[in-house]
Amino acid sequence: MADNADTPDIAVEESSEPEIAEIDGSPSEPGDDGDVRAKEDAAGTAPPRVHSPVRAAVAVLVVVLAALTGVGVWSFYQTSQERHADEHRQMLLGVGRQAAINLTTIDYTNVQANIERILDSSTGTFHDDFQQRSTPFVQAVTAAQSKSEGTVTEAGVESQDGDTAQVLVAVAVKTSTAGVDEPQPRAWRMRIAVTQPPGEDAKVSDVQFVP
Repeated sequence: MADNADTPDIAVEESSEPEIAEIDGSPSEPGDDGDVRAKEDAAGTAPPRVHSPVRAAVAVLVVVLAALTGVGVWSFYQTSQERHADEHRQMLLGVGRQAAINLTTIDYTNVQANIERILDSSTGTFHDDFQQRSTPFVQAVTAAQSKSEGTVTEAGVESQDGDTAQVLVAVAVKTSTAGVDEPQPRAWRMRIAVTQPPGEDAKVSDVQFVP
């Protein structure tokens, strides 16, 4: 029996397993992303941050509200100052009006009280001069049995400098004396200086009769 035919030798190469690149598939730690962003920021490679439109709107709103608040406070302050100045002006005017009434309303039956009222509402040189002349004035009024009543028909502040004002007053005066049946009306105009010393009431400091 013939020998088996030579079987060709087949070289079987052992297939080598493909090399697989080693990949680290382990999950990242929670802090890794923050570390990466921090490194990117440090390297200047971090993507630009987009500002929130809501945040920008809030910032604008805050600026607007601050501006409106400042305007409101200034407006309130200015209005308050104007109101105070007007009230002060009206007070000085009122003192001038009352002074004109006091000076033109004299009753011989109560003349001493009338004089005291004028002195109490006056100051300065006018007060001193009127006080010196009060005695002969009382004697003249009493002797004539004079009664006079003044009524303010018009009044206004001519000028003002701080706590001092020049008040113009128009007065209608009715005067009666012994033996005269009807009072004789007369029209007078006076310029009355009113001043308010610090911490004191406003008073008359000068009186002038004007045409």
